[in-house]
Amino acid sequence: MANQMEINGVPAQAEPRPGQCLRTFLREQGNMGVKKGCDGGDCGACTVHVDGTPVHSCIYPAVRAEGRSVTTVEGLAGTTPGTDLHPMQQQFMERQGFQCGFCTAGMVMTAATFDDEQKANLPRNLKGNLCRCTGYRAIADAVCGDAAHGHPDPAGHGSGIAGEGQPGPRPGQLGDDVPAPASRAVVTGTARYTLDVPASEYPGLLHMKLLRSPHAHARVLSIDTADALRIPGVEAVFTHRDAPAQLFSTAQHELYTDDPDDTRVLDDVVRFIGQRVAAVVADSVAAAEAGARALKVEYQVLDAVFTPQEAMLPGAPALHGDKDAATARIGRPEQNVVAELHSELGDVAAAFAAADFIHEQTYRTQRVQHTALETHAAIATIDDDGRLQVRTSSQVPFLVRRTLGRLFDLPEDRIRVVAGRVGGGFGGKQEVLTEDIVALAALKLRRPVQLEFTRTEQLTASTTRHPFTIQLKAAASSAGKLTALQLEVLTNAGAYGNHSVGVMFHGCGESLAIYNCANKKVDAHAVYTNTVPSGAFRGYGLSQMIFAIESAVDELAAGIGMDPMEFRRRNMVREGDDMLSTHPDPEEDVLYGSYGLDQCTRLVQDALARGAERYRNAGLADLGPDWVTGEGSALSMIDTVPPRGHFAHSRLRLQPDGTYRVDVGTAEFGNGTTTVHAQLAATALSTTAGRITVRQSDTDLVDHDSGAFGSAGTVVAGKATLAAAEDLAVRIRAFAAGLRQVQASGCVLEDDAVICEGTRVPLAELHSAAEAAGVDLSAEGHWGGTPRSVAFNVHGFRVAVNTGTGELRILQSVQAADAGVVVNPRQCRGQIEGGIAQALGAALYEEVKVDDAGRVTTDILRQYHIPSFADVPRSEVYFADTNDKLGPLGAKSMSESPFNPVAPALANAIRNATGIRFADLPIARDKIYLGLKEAGLAAAR
Repeated sequence: MANQMEINGVPAQAEPRPGQCLRTFLREQGNMGVKKGCDGGDCGACTVHVDGTPVHSCIYPAVRAEGRSVTTVEGLAGTTPGTDLHPMQQQFMERQGFQCGFCTAGMVMTAATFDDEQKANLPRNLKGNLCRCTGYRAIADAVCGDAAHGHPDPAGHGSGIAGEGQPGPRPGQLGDDVPAPASRAVVTGTARYTLDVPASEYPGLLHMKLLRSPHAHARVLSIDTADALRIPGVEAVFTHRDAPAQLFSTAQHELYTDDPDDTRVLDDVVRFIGQRVAAVVADSVAAAEAGARALKVEYQVLDAVFTPQEAMLPGAPALHGDKDAATARIGRPEQNVVAELHSELGDVAAAFAAADFIHEQTYRTQRVQHTALETHAAIATIDDDGRLQVRTSSQVPFLVRRTLGRLFDLPEDRIRVVAGRVGGGFGGKQEVLTEDIVALAALKLRRPVQLEFTRTEQLTASTTRHPFTIQLKAAASSAGKLTALQLEVLTNAGAYGNHSVGVMFHGCGESLAIYNCANKKVDAHAVYTNTVPSGAFRGYGLSQMIFAIESAVDELAAGIGMDPMEFRRRNMVREGDDMLSTHPDPEEDVLYGSYGLDQCTRLVQDALARGAERYRNAGLADLGPDWVTGEGSALSMIDTVPPRGHFAHSRLRLQPDGTYRVDVGTAEFGNGTTTVHAQLAATALSTTAGRITVRQSDTDLVDHDSGAFGSAGTVVAGKATLAAAEDLAVRIRAFAAGLRQVQASGCVLEDDAVICEGTRVPLAELHSAAEAAGVDLSAEGHWGGTPRSVAFNVHGFRVAVNTGTGELRILQSVQAADAGVVVNPRQCRGQIEGGIAQALGAALYEEVKVDDAGRVTTDILRQYHIPSFADVPRSEVYFADTNDKLGPLGAKSMSESPFNPVAPALANAIRNATGIRFADLPIARDKIYLGLKEAGLAAAR
């Protein structure tokens, strides 16, 4: 074949189709390490080498590679003969330069071409590769081979962990920096994400594309499918007439009644631009897209409302006015109120009358998109036994199974849901957004059906963080006592109420409970609008509320002339204090499993003081006449488990070779739970994590798991695994004692054996003996998520602001976390760094913008700016020295909470530098400049 493309040293087995990009061609040839993150050349997840030069294969025409040599991550090691890993793959594996790993293949391919000069300027040379999980520090360490390169750091500060220098943990157990079990698979591109499956696994696979509404509010009068069905390859078109009548919520919780039933799989009323109208199924993506374009829909356009304020006005169109409030569990559907909360503790009016200083301000937070690099995707099929099987990118496979059972009237044992490795979640995959519609098609057609969201669909038609408007009034005494907090909260649910109830209640919980204040009043409403639905997002309402409250705390401190951190210390809860928010009594099952907030405040304050000294010594204290500097901090608290039960089940078994296998239901999407489960089990079994194989995210493996949300991966699922491991350890010792006819108390587990009064019995031998005797050396563990503890995070910033341009420079970023006993310090530090990076994006520039017609205008990554390498400062990370009596082996959760204090800490630092309170997020550079100009502080240029 003339000009044949060579892929990883082997001639391509096909020719590209006209117009085909190199990414899709390579994946069709079996190179699943080539990922799709954007299809716009923005994220770099698809990077490959063409004749040794890195290119974004999603925008590189496949025909241009004919006659050239293409290398994907699977073939990278072949470019360095005599090794099974390229040096860059080895460095990423050794330094754990990833979390979910979806971006890693692209990162490795780009960095593998760097020389020393390029490594010295990673902000420039990695600008084409995005990561949503890590915060980039781990990537810098991996690319450069050590922790001393990557980010310019003239003041010389780095990250640290309280207690460094003390005796280390046992290798492979609690407290060790155990690498992720999937490390090699991630860096070589062989880790299987949702769609990384060969065509042979799904013979006859069909592809689905969705027709979406061009109107914010309309009734579908008719859909003419004739032209679509005439397109070659189109198999079927599904409309509201084919969809079940059952209403449900796309939100997934242990109790489905936590969310309103306000959604249909396909509806004859559309309530936002981008809502599904019809689904076209064809033998190729191109045919399905052509079929969707050929559909002719007649709409009756209805009046729409785009803000909660408009939606609550008398006479406003009621989005769900056709639904019964009690049946659908909607607060006041005729007034667009999803849910509301009204509470007063003490006498707020009297407290304001007696106050020495009062602060009043309206704070606003914006829509933010999760932007997990793996978009929503699912494949549904019917297996040989007639069971519905769904492979999906989900944080909650067991809850997806339950929802599909409700929708299609199927018993749960007739449904299997599997999540492969998930390419990021952040709450966005605690929804059913693809699984229901592919299940509908697979059940009708009896063939496998696949749906993969484009990046534009992800940004315009999935979910976002809830926008909050918070009218706040707070009071303090001159002695530094917080005397009153009053908040009127309005949250924008968007077109559907998924998660809106929980986000509202949770947001108004720990954000208030962290402070002792006798007088607290909250009036909150979650409101429907004809805009893209809001949903679960990291922090689940807390980040929005904490932004307002922590900003107000700084204003109160300034008003009475007190240091803000001192004011916080005088008012924050101490161990034993009631944690009160909107109820006169504390939550019965929320306890101080441990308390490290006081340590966290000291760690941050001390780090900022050291940073100030370092900057003075480095000669950086004076940046010039146009620059002003300041520092600011903020606190946050979070319950370690969601309320009303969060359940997990684990199974652990001794294997024939003397290793162990643990089966869990929780998903891995960069949260690190796989490693944590292995370490917890290894600690209880006196072995190492390398001898533990973890299987997960499959509804056939265990009885039930509520899912990986609410930071429950360690403290709920991990506790179930620990219980199973402790039980199995007892069983193994008891069997070994009977085998050797000694007392069980004289038997001790070691790495791969049991020592019975000095006699070593290998575990493999023990398994053989047990099998011969008909004894099953396995155990199970369960946990129900209660009682719950609390975790704390404190963040601090030092910033510089240019009064002539509005430019902001982060000079120092530091976070202290009370994570209990840290199971895996490197991994936990990565979670914190990733949370900081994501929060910085939300604080400074990320915003899902919606125009006056309700249309999302930031519909590609080039318009929706997430942090790149150059945007993220290296943060110092410190851990409080605590041991949580409720968590597994003293551990707490630490996935969501690092996000929460970042935005207010940054706003407080800018306020300290400029004297201006920026109350609306994001605090973009132009907003800073205009604020300076309005205040008369802008320097002349």
